Amino acid sequence: MRVVISSGHGKYVRGASGLIDEVDEARKVVPEVAKWLTVNGHQVIEFHDDVSTTQQQNLNTIVNYHNKQTRDLDVSVHFNAYVPTDGGRGTEVLYLTEQQLAADVAKAISEAGGLINRGAHKRSDLYFLNGTTEPAILIEVCFVDAAADVEQYQGHFEEICRAIAQAIAPEPGAVADQTIRMSGKVSWFGGPEDMGVSPSEGLAFIYDVETKPHIFLGEQPPGTTGLARRLDPETYYIAMRWDYENPLTTKEALAGDDVALVRAPKTGRQFEAHPADWGPHVDTGRVADISPGLMEALGIETDDEVEVKFPGRLTEPPEKQPKRPPKRRRQPKRRRQPKRRRQPKRRRQPKRLTRKPMRKRSRNRTHNTG
Repeated sequence: MRVVISSGHGKYVRGASGLIDEVDEARKVVPEVAKWLTVNGHQVIEFHDDVSTTQQQNLNTIVNYHNKQTRDLDVSVHFNAYVPTDGGRGTEVLYLTEQQLAADVAKAISEAGGLINRGAHKRSDLYFLNGTTEPAILIEVCFVDAAADVEQYQGHFEEICRAIAQAIAPEPGAVADQTIRMSGKVSWFGGPEDMGVSPSEGLAFIYDVETKPHIFLGEQPPGTTGLARRLDPETYYIAMRWDYENPLTTKEALAGDDVALVRAPKTGRQFEAHPADWGPHVDTGRVADISPGLMEALGIETDDEVEVKFPGRLTEPPEKQPKRPPKRRRQPKRRRQPKRRRQPKRRRQPKRLTRKPMRKRSRNRTHNTG
């Protein structure tokens, strides 16, 4: 199944706020649900609106993004609010056409998080449900101003997210035959210039340079001791929030020879990258960190989007892949032919003079004397 899942509201168009904040929490739930969907072998695209400044612009931005994707289901994640209370109000899922799915998701959240099940509610007045062109549901995880709800949500966060994913797409398939796919924003990390990590910071599942010597610098950068700063920024490596319980992405598997295929939709370029670390933190809103060299090769910048497939290999030459012009092979010097010895000019012989016979003077010639 192909799912597009987005967080409600936006960076500048805030939603409900109480004991917790709706926008902040929805941005935590979305990537966690996406993670479990990919573990189950489904294709997932995440979206968070970081640009809209008005409510209508925000609604248009989210719906337009969903409608531009090829997918089977649209999901929007929200949190409810009413009147502050120490008690609990529960979870509910809103729908226009997908009643059974909405009911299943509401039940799953309730059982996983110990929340009151408010059930599925049909709504024909919501822009998201009316505007999306594929089947859609809108999840209200819990109430941000209900103390009991917040306590249960925070105490069972992972279980709730996993339950949502299982209710949305319950067919896990054979994990061994699956491929993990993720997409979203990206940043860079690693190498001597990465001041975001301490000089002594290590890596999550690589403990020795010899595990993957090809992604490290030959020597430890001065003033550092950790492997994170020793990564060679010119090589291609990647960090993601790997699920170590998945047989595909155990620490041992990630430290092996499998590579991820990283594609930039913006440029159409794609390259293989070696798993190197766990990250980025969920609060960043990004799905991956890659090496500076890979970012440059893809032709993208921080917070551009990437699509990641793991395990993944290039099956054909990538489109628009930058290639260095081949070095011009130096042609061997042409052997110089020895100069032909110039023959001396033949001395021109002077012409032989032949004397013309003199005209015989007539003796009978008479002179005019007069």
